[in-house]
Amino acid sequence: MISAICPTYNEKLCIEIIINFFLKAKPLDKELLIIDGGSTDGTESIVEKYASTYPQIKLLHNPNKYVPFALNIGIKNCSGDPIIRLDAHTTYAENYFEKIIETFQQTDADIVGGPMRAVGKSSFQSAVAFVTSTSFGIGDSKIHNPDYTGESDHVYLGAWKRSLFDEIGFFDEKLFRNQDDEFHYRAKSFGKKVYLNSEIISYYSPRSEWSKLFSQYFQYGLFKPLVLRKIKSEIKLRHLIPSSFFLYLVIIFISSNSFYENIPLFIYLLLNFYFSFRNNLSLLEKFKCLIVYPTIHLSYGIGFIIGLFKR
Repeated sequence: MISAICPTYNEKLCIEIIINFFLKAKPLDKELLIIDGGSTDGTESIVEKYASTYPQIKLLHNPNKYVPFALNIGIKNCSGDPIIRLDAHTTYAENYFEKIIETFQQTDADIVGGPMRAVGKSSFQSAVAFVTSTSFGIGDSKIHNPDYTGESDHVYLGAWKRSLFDEIGFFDEKLFRNQDDEFHYRAKSFGKKVYLNSEIISYYSPRSEWSKLFSQYFQYGLFKPLVLRKIKSEIKLRHLIPSSFFLYLVIIFISSNSFYENIPLFIYLLLNFYFSFRNNLSLLEKFKCLIVYPTIHLSYGIGFIIGLFKR
């Protein structure tokens, strides 16, 4: 039997899609644990309705609200192996579970998962989806490459062998963000195998508003130093460039800088223009890319600098 665990909070518009996917997907021998953080929109009532009909669906409560608490509650209360994480804002291929099981069998990995495929409904979301799939947007991260298959430092969401938690512990409940990064990095530091398979297909919906996107990447940056402080072996250049770029902008803003000191900024603007317009997006989406690139770079960079002082 496999176990799927799904943290939720006010997911009234999404939760039935997740449940119906679970019920239709193979294998038949499976359970779904939905761990709710105190929803006020009727999410729990919807889950309870399904749970009364399908005994393999269970509703658990997360009084601490945040994701790492929900994941640990789900892991400690489920019965299957492997344990597969689901996200309420993600849609999944019909063979999602089957491909995960197949990947475990073929690779003998401890953690498997697919890439983070972002798709947008609005022009802003489409711009975010494109930006976060480019090297200029997020560096050399394998998780954002939809064609990569092989060992990785991270996978989207993730599926885990049950024995893994006995060996390396559970999710770090101090990390309200990036707890999955830290857990996968930690597993790798213990010599565990993390395998990313491009045939494990799911689609994630990016943030739909500029302010929400800024907040999301600010929080990613804010908690990343805590992760890297714990797992120093996973420090990558892509983690450090956004904060360095932000500090550079502050310096040239407050100083009487020369033409040569502005060259890195000119190069950045040229790269921003090049990646924003050399693609198959609509004209409106291209212009929104011009805003999205600096948004994720600067919000992450600012968060990372503040996170360096966070305990």
